[in-house]
Amino acid sequence: MSDIIQLLPDSVANQIAAGEVIQRPASVVKELMENAIDAEAKNIHVAITDAGKTCIQVIDDGKGMSETDARLSFERHATSKIHQAVDLFALRTM
Repeated sequence: MSDIIQLLPDSVANQIAAGEVIQRPASVVKELMENAIDAEAKNIHVAITDAGKTCIQVIDDGKGMSETDARLSFERHATSKIHQAVDLFALRTM
């Protein structure tokens, strides 16, 4: 599994307005489902506890990610889809 996640340069990150702001548990579920689909998952299982306040878990059989990408994915402005601002107009999910 190769590393594909990178941190956006400040010049690109600053051009992205509010972007992906998670405001409620449903937004988290949507984002995680899109990630599973982007990873070409054939089976996706979602478990939600306490209306998403306690736990939101998505298990899928997609491509997965390297250990490096898993750690980097928690950093601000970490992405595998955008390298420059113009890439925002070519994003394809679902």
